[in-house]
Amino acid sequence: MKWLLVAVLTALSTIFSAVTHSHLLRGSPVNSLCADLIHPANYSCTEHTIETKDGYILALQRVASHGPRLEYGPPVLLQHGLFMAGDAWFLNSPKESLGFILADHGFDVWVGNVRGTRYSYGHVTLSESDKEFWDWSWQDLAMYDLAAMIQYLYSVSNSKIFLVGHSQGTIMSFAALTQPHVAEMVEAAALLCPISYLDHVTAPLVERMVFMHLDQMVVALGLHQINFRSDMLVKLVDSLCEGHMDCTDFLTSITGTNCCFNASKIEYYLDYEPHPSSVKNIRHLFQMIRKGTFAQYDYGYFKNLRTYGMSKPPEFKLNLIPGSLPMWMGYGGTDGLADVTDVEHTLAELPSRPELLYLENYGHIDFVLGGSANEDVYKHMIQFFRARRMSTSW
Repeated sequence: MKWLLVAVLTALSTIFSAVTHSHLLRGSPVNSLCADLIHPANYSCTEHTIETKDGYILALQRVASHGPRLEYGPPVLLQHGLFMAGDAWFLNSPKESLGFILADHGFDVWVGNVRGTRYSYGHVTLSESDKEFWDWSWQDLAMYDLAAMIQYLYSVSNSKIFLVGHSQGTIMSFAALTQPHVAEMVEAAALLCPISYLDHVTAPLVERMVFMHLDQMVVALGLHQINFRSDMLVKLVDSLCEGHMDCTDFLTSITGTNCCFNASKIEYYLDYEPHPSSVKNIRHLFQMIRKGTFAQYDYGYFKNLRTYGMSKPPEFKLNLIPGSLPMWMGYGGTDGLADVTDVEHTLAELPSRPELLYLENYGHIDFVLGGSANEDVYKHMIQFFRARRMSTSW
């Protein structure tokens, strides 16, 4: 059993690990996101907290560009992907990071951080050491976390919001937008590396882990949290990288080839990423890959009957997203997670035709950390948002 545990954790520890353990040990942020990244860049930033209906305490940051008078434009919510948090939108320079760029263009920028991330570690009754704290998947992130964030922004701004998601943030967005009470608070959505189906994933390490059913093994071993900064995972990454495997290939193995990601900054990025997630979340994603469905978590026949009243988990119906909701999507030809075939499957089920930006040489990480993303991606997104507000003065 011991060798099985080592094999399972070693494979899982490779996710988003691009270098040896010494870089993981550089330490995680100890301050707020505002103090760590926003204020040092000379932008206005305020911290906010909200409580979800199931008791998790989430952090939101509100960011604006400094000027003669601090004025907020149209509200936009940035929703990060798996093993990331709101810091992902600010890790490059102000001229390259979407969070700063949107603030410079006059948007009222709000930054979401889902449960389990280091900025949102909290629950009204549970501790992160409790297994119940980690009893969630992206379905809960959509139905509770994202819904609560959107409701809060809508209440504070008294305005419909623009929604931006990347990777897991798009899975959450698609699921949440099938709920009419959520969709009615969103003016438009921009989705980077959009995912609702995952049955054509080509990232080789992900394919291998799914084939080996590593998610089910981890559950059987009683693990609930995936935290790459834990002593156990750091030691396993260390042993794996020393003479056994080229660790610089891990990112490509997980995401596909990235054309414009600055690998020389990986040590800096690893000061902030990766953030923790739950084992249940990974298992839900692997279920999507195996089954080719965009559905709620599959507990198995009998628990499905108790939970859902049916033997199989209900699917999220993309045709329930209002056809009147404007959508924009950016996706890449070398993305090993948001595969072009799966994106086309998503598009075929939506009731409307989103505006599309396809970049043949772009991979999964390029859309968030690519050095040329401002010119290649973000300017098109901003034009899309501005077109929705042509009647305003901004």
